[in-house]
Amino acid sequence: MNDVPLWRLNLLRAFYVLITVGLAVTWGPGMMVHTDAWAQRQGVLGSLMIAVSVVSLLGLRYPLQMLPLLMWELTWKTIWILVIGGPLWLNGALTPGVEANLLACAMGVVLTPLVLPWRYIVHHYFRKPAERWR
Repeated sequence: MNDVPLWRLNLLRAFYVLITVGLAVTWGPGMMVHTDAWAQRQGVLGSLMIAVSVVSLLGLRYPLQMLPLLMWELTWKTIWILVIGGPLWLNGALTPGVEANLLACAMGVVLTPLVLPWRYIVHHYFRKPAERWR
């Protein structure tokens, strides 16, 4: 069950690069030059996003071992759409910033499932016996 085709591994690698570059371009400049107000409101989120960007680089070498990162990305974006973006959209209360976030998250929710090797995930994360507790 470890046979994931090379094309799928390379697709995963390309997706890790997309995450790395996208987050670095989006959040990197703000991390380098910012105001105190930005640091108070966006500093923690910016640090988190840059950390995800850096950790995504491990996916180039270990695309299957880093799958939990992509699963996390899919999960948080889905939650954000369902709990925050979707209700605001349905109520006609989107601001330009929220609309941009909604579009970005929707792209991730559409693309990520296409990239993930679902058979591998089901086998290794749901059917495979858990590691011992003691």
